[in-house]
Parts: sequence; structure tokens; C-alpha cells
Amino acid sequence: MALNAKSPTMKQAADISDNGFFMQDILSVRQFNPENLTYIFHVADEMRTLVKRFGSADLLSGYLLANLFYEPSTRTASSFMAAMMRLGGSVIPINEVHYSSVSKGESLPDTIRTLESYADIIVLRHPEVGAAQIAADYASKPIINAGDGVGEHPTQALLDLYTIHRELGQLDGLKVAMVGDLKNGRTVHSLTRLLSRYNVEFYFVSPDILKLPPEMVAEVRARGHKAHEVEDVREVIAAVDVLYVTRVQKERFHDLAEYDRVKNHYIINPELMALAQERMALMHPLPRVGEISYGVDGDPRAAYFRQMENGMFIRMALLAAVLGKA
Repeated sequence: MALNAKSPTMKQAADISDNGFFMQDILSVRQFNPENLTYIFHVADEMRTLVKRFGSADLLSGYLLANLFYEPSTRTASSFMAAMMRLGGSVIPINEVHYSSVSKGESLPDTIRTLESYADIIVLRHPEVGAAQIAADYASKPIINAGDGVGEHPTQALLDLYTIHRELGQLDGLKVAMVGDLKNGRTVHSLTRLLSRYNVEFYFVSPDILKLPPEMVAEVRARGHKAHEVEDVREVIAAVDVLYVTRVQKERFHDLAEYDRVKNHYIINPELMALAQERMALMHPLPRVGEISYGVDGDPRAAYFRQMENGMFIRMALLAAVLGKA
């Protein structure tokens, strides 16, 4: 999938840098390859140094981000806001869409075209698969997909991959277990696709009703990867380098009785972590609702809060690159 470029404005045209991201929509992990992933990780490292040394910069001074969230969000919304503000830009936060013109029946294309009248870049979260592509089709400014239903969450996958690289120092040759709601977890879908660009062996751990969609398993195997489907996390925890845990997504269930049957299927606790390798990364996109006990938080292998911080650096890198300032 080729990156979807927008026509630059006069101001932006003066700042073009040959990074492959300038004025691009960021809609899917299918857009990325090892080369541009290496580039964006390098920029994220620079952003980390910038924040640690100076707190902020004026790279995006004068630029405006519209944060348009049709679904609740704490981490993604605040991470994009923090990223833009750390770089000297400003934010229009729209986190309660039901109070906006959308509640009056306004279409997504009209909302997008209205916001791009004010902003230089739009971050969109929407409950429907494909909504980010629809927004991009109508927008003349760059769109960043912050999650579309059970489809994709590309910036989360980027920060997850970046975290694995920082925690373990490599991406090739790893064994990775995805645990929990693999059917509805867009973070799992996107990260699996990114990891399949590397030499990785997969373990998909879930109850039967929450298994990874068969077409995704087939896609992974078609790329030449070993992909094991199991139900008991104890079968794999001693073997894996990464344990990526997700919550069971109550909001995706039509039958709450079915949700109640599987919501506590996996709980990662100190006793279970005692079976894991000394050098491994325990990750979670958060929020957690019981899948990882608080007793694990002090374990040096628990990477989920470092993962959250990495999200800000990745999003700083993306915003700077897309706006031609990286």
C-alpha cells in the first residue's frame, strides 16, 4: 500500500524533507516497511532526547492539530495532544463528539472538511472499520488513524514495535505471544502485521470465541512464519520473548453473558511471571481491567508504562515527519 500524499500548502512546501512521510495520511501498518520504520524510530529517539534535555521545542510552532475522537480515549488522545504541545504546536481537542454537530446528523466527510479549515493535520478515532480511509478520501490535509473499530490502530502498533526494540534490542529472531481478545483487538491486528515483516514466531493465546480472525492467521503463515494457536498461557510463557496482553473488550460484545464467561480468562500475576524468561518484555496497550495484577508492576520485565511514554515520542516523530519538520 502506497502512502497517500496530500498537496502541500505554500508554507509546508518550503519545508519539504525527503523522509517519505511528508503530507502523508497514516492509515494502516501496511504502509510501513523496515526502512521507514527504522527512520521513524530514529526520529523518536531524537524526540526522547529533546524532551529529556529541554522539555519542549518550537518545531511545530504555528501548526494546529485537530484531535477528533468518536470513541472514549485516555492514552491515545492525551498522547497526541502532549506530542503536539511538546513540539510547540496547538490542539483542538474534540473528545465528546456527541456534543458536536455530529449529534445533529452531520456526516464524517463534512466534519473532516470543516476541521481541516482550521487545522493542519487531523487525528481520527472512529468506531467503524474503514472510517479513516473515508476521511482521507475527502480531506486535503493529512489524516492519522487513531483506531477504526476492530480494524487497525497503526500508531499504537508503531509504539509497540518501538518498545519491543528498545526493551530487547532486536526485532528479528523473537518469539511473541499475543494474549487475550485477539478477535476484537485492533492493536493485536496491527502489531501482528508489523511484526510479520521480521523473522518472528507467533503464539496466539485466546479462548475459542476470541481467536484471531482466520484470515489473519493465514496471512501470517503465508509470509512464512510459524503461528501457533493455543488457549493456555502457561503453555507458552516460558518460551516467549514478548508477552503482549490485551483486555477482553466488553464494548464489542452483544451478549454480556458471553463477556462474563471470558473476561477473567487470563490473569498475569507474579506466580505466572516466575515461569517466564529473565529477559523478556511484558506489554499491554492499556487500559487493563484485571488481566495483569498490580503485583507485577514492580517486575523489571513489566514494560507497559514505558510503552505509554514511548507512544508520545513516536507520535512526536510522526507529527514532525508528516508536517515536514523531522
